[in-house]
Amino acid sequence: MALLIRRATPADADALSAIAIATYTETFGDSYPAQDLQAFLQDHYSPAPQRRELEDPHSAAWLLEEDGRAVGYLAAGPNGLPHADAAAGDIELKRLYVLASHQGGGHGARLMEAFLAWLDHPVHRRLWVGVWSENFGAQRFYARYGCVKVGTYEFVVGDSRDLEFILRRP
Repeated sequence: MALLIRRATPADADALSAIAIATYTETFGDSYPAQDLQAFLQDHYSPAPQRRELEDPHSAAWLLEEDGRAVGYLAAGPNGLPHADAAAGDIELKRLYVLASHQGGGHGARLMEAFLAWLDHPVHRRLWVGVWSENFGAQRFYARYGCVKVGTYEFVVGDSRDLEFILRRP
């Protein structure tokens, strides 16, 4: 069966939380002490913060589903990256994750295309992305969409500090 992409609604907060926690843990679960990881996931990816994002009219999320079960997603909202050129109305691509079992089929690109259609309609808005400095695949992916490195910042999970690149689409 083909994987479907649909815009998430506040009623999808639990499903968005589940896929956010699953993909983040799958991708970065070994990078942080368990206690720090669990606190981070609870603070950022539990249903309540997902619901708040989904209820924000300036934010949007898309679910990649297989047989009604989320296997990937993209979430975006007002830019929060620390950069001097950031302006009101700019949008940050906050998260784009697909379960490892579903990677390699062009699904990330499909999510990105759905997002870009929203981002650029009815007016073109500036896009910002934060990406881990060692995630070379993601950096190449965003470069295909015109994103270039314009700065750095630290991404904090508990006591861990990861160097992140700030990308922007001109």
